[in-house]
Amino acid sequence: MTSGVDAPLPVALPDSDHGRPTLKTIAAETGLAVATVSRALKDAPDIGEATKRRVREAAARLGYRPNRAGVRLRTGKTNVIALVLSTESDGMTHTSQLIYSIANALRGTAYHLIVTPYFADQDPMDPIRYLVETESADAIILNQTKPDDPRVRYMSERHFPFATHGRTTMEIDHSYYDFDNETFAAIAVQALAEAGRKHLLLVPPPRTQNYARHMTTGFVQAAGQHGLSFEVLTTANSDSGSAVIEAAVQTHLAQSTTRPDGLVCGSTTAAMASVNAAEHLGLVLGRDFDLVAKEALRFLHRFRREILVVHEDVREAGGFLARAVVAAVERRDSPAQQGLERPSRVERCNDDKGGRQ
Repeated sequence: MTSGVDAPLPVALPDSDHGRPTLKTIAAETGLAVATVSRALKDAPDIGEATKRRVREAAARLGYRPNRAGVRLRTGKTNVIALVLSTESDGMTHTSQLIYSIANALRGTAYHLIVTPYFADQDPMDPIRYLVETESADAIILNQTKPDDPRVRYMSERHFPFATHGRTTMEIDHSYYDFDNETFAAIAVQALAEAGRKHLLLVPPPRTQNYARHMTTGFVQAAGQHGLSFEVLTTANSDSGSAVIEAAVQTHLAQSTTRPDGLVCGSTTAAMASVNAAEHLGLVLGRDFDLVAKEALRFLHRFRREILVVHEDVREAGGFLARAVVAAVERRDSPAQQGLERPSRVERCNDDKGGRQ
């Protein structure tokens, strides 16, 4: 049985996928060939920057998104970069800056970023195995590296593209970007020595992480060179959380036979907690003690003007790591890309770069 009125047949749209804009839609909008549009979106080196910008602007205006399933079928790629982070990372500083800088570096490319967390009670290998075995991403960026890091060994053995925010002591040539924490500690100690401080205390990073070795080495060597007494806090670390750090530092300052008058802190949280601990004991920053800390966001001079600051450019790190993994994905035989930020100055609040932004 048929009705008296024929239903209209569905019309196939040659330039769309269920109404979504496609490469043909962008080509019609820009007057360029489909092949040119495709290569521009892939950031092909033989396409001029003006053409790439024109195509990207049209794609953004039209709301174009590549069909991920189709891309994977055609190329074997997901166009996904995974950033694997601990849920205990310091979100106020390093983590937020790292996420922003990686995502910003991927803007205008065929790749997008996903953040894959893991918890304190979870094996850090779990998210790595999942991403690699399910091929959920083309490359992985991770941080909080250990001296002998099983994640690095696992991905290297499987020739899976990756880069690390931090170095290892392993004989594996891989892409990384790191902050020179040994130099940070050395210039921090020098600043405290110049301020007349004699008894130093380091609030170090977690001992399981590779940069803790660098920071501790720089601290101990510099203190020895300047003839200063020194201690390394063992009851908390710079990632312990503000309440734990504050209690540990307050106890140490109250019970120490030779009370430290110069502190070096590996994080913004540790710096603020240490200042609070000292002030609870009636000590005055800049008079009874000085403190040097590193930070990714310029914040500490708004907390206390007297804090001595070393800035870490995490945005540069994120951009470097993003470019390194994209290069590894697109050229599997590309050499490892490695960068190291070496700090050179301790900023005071009256410096041009300190405290006024």
